[in-house]
Amino acid sequence: MISSFMGLETAKRGLSTSQGALYTTGNNVSNANTVGYSRQRVNLQQTSGFPTVGMNSPLVAGQIGTGVAAETVQRIRDSFLDAQYRTQSNKIGYYGAMSESLSKMEGIMNEPTDSGLAATMEKFWNSLQGLTANTENSGAREVVASTGVMVADTLNYYYNSLTSVKTDIGNQINVKANEINTIIDSIDQLNQQISKVEPHGYIPNDLYDKRDVLVDNLSQLVSINVKSVKPSAYGIASDVATGLYNIELMNKDGSSYVPPINLVSVNKTGMQGTAKVEVSYDDTSGAVDGVKFGSKTMTDFNFSGELAGLIESFGYKKSDGTTGGSYPDMLQKLDNMTKAFVNEFNVIHQEGFALGAGTKSGINFFEISADGSAAQSIKVNSTILGDSSKIAAGKKSGASGDNENAKLLADLKKKAFSDYQTFKTSTGIEDLKKMKLTGSFDTYYSGIIGNLGVDSQSAQKNLSNSTVLAASVDQNRASVSSVSLDEEMTDMIKFQQAYNASARMVTMVDEMLDKIINGMGTVGR
Repeated sequence: MISSFMGLETAKRGLSTSQGALYTTGNNVSNANTVGYSRQRVNLQQTSGFPTVGMNSPLVAGQIGTGVAAETVQRIRDSFLDAQYRTQSNKIGYYGAMSESLSKMEGIMNEPTDSGLAATMEKFWNSLQGLTANTENSGAREVVASTGVMVADTLNYYYNSLTSVKTDIGNQINVKANEINTIIDSIDQLNQQISKVEPHGYIPNDLYDKRDVLVDNLSQLVSINVKSVKPSAYGIASDVATGLYNIELMNKDGSSYVPPINLVSVNKTGMQGTAKVEVSYDDTSGAVDGVKFGSKTMTDFNFSGELAGLIESFGYKKSDGTTGGSYPDMLQKLDNMTKAFVNEFNVIHQEGFALGAGTKSGINFFEISADGSAAQSIKVNSTILGDSSKIAAGKKSGASGDNENAKLLADLKKKAFSDYQTFKTSTGIEDLKKMKLTGSFDTYYSGIIGNLGVDSQSAQKNLSNSTVLAASVDQNRASVSSVSLDEEMTDMIKFQQAYNASARMVTMVDEMLDKIINGMGTVGR
């Protein structure tokens, strides 16, 4: 026989479950604008029917339902969309760092403008042409000296400004390394907290959300792969429990390192610790010569993300011992170009005659440091700045009409580096190969600016594409995980009506019990 109080228990379960569902709905509404919050839902499960199978089970027509129970409160999340978003976020970090650094470089080079090196060099070449027509004119000589100063100042500015930005990028590398370590520590701590909750059968949704926000941030800094792991000895963890995060560092192409490098390490036996990031620098060049992840030191920098973008901009030591990177490359190109130009210009100038001189000039027009950067140290000889008549315009004598050497100086504009006197020796030929100088000064510099523009535009385009894709994936992710107030209001009405119906059921059963207890057997008294 079925108990008279069974209906009361069934209705009570309905009340309790509907109440829990309403509270969960209220939590969703409250966190509708909370960053990283994933909407939650109550998974309803019908309870076991009555009677259960057994020798002493009452003989009834069939099992009767005993109500409903809230099995779990689960957050709504799509791991596939999470993985897609983190892939695009990683590209945003990498191309964002590259785009920003190259944009700053473009701003410094400032081409094509009237204040750029190309325009300044054109003024210098024109001043030399003017000198060929008026070798005895002091004004023409002063123009050559002053435009020479402009050339030197422009190159000095380029080099010093690029070096300053490069230093700032280096500081950012250290900041990002510390940020990565902080995130790794926070994820590890959340793993520990989760490991203390899940074995008891609970679902720590709020901790999951906090951890996923940190993982999203980490994915922008370095390329990672996230894997959920439930240790073998994990209590009575729910089937829908997410588990602990094992975070692996990945190559640019998405493949694993051999052996794997885990930033946060978890396996079936439990948490195994973390791998901290440490950046090391070469003592000679100052470039990054390694990134240490835990006990593994990487020198190929074959990962992606914002950290990799900053390292590629700042400079890194290659396997052959040379230095690569956007800023070191540009500084080296400016230095090689300046050094070749100054040496050749000075050789021609030394062979000429100053105004009124009876012997060859023998002095340099430009001066550069012997043990430093040519672009950083270039300046016009103070002797020439003090007396512009010292400019060697003549080739045979210091006569006012002799302009042959001035022509040679002016013709340097069109002269190919391979035709420079300074590169005619065996040592010079090897230097030319190492410097990779091609074309003339003007065409080589135009090529530098052209390549910079292409690289910058490519980085900006890739950043834009990655941003669009990430926004699209994030929108899809939000459609799954974010709170829809319209949907929550619908659920609120649904669960409210269910609660009211269960309450009405309690009232009905109460009336039945009242009739049984107080009304049965009283007829005829």
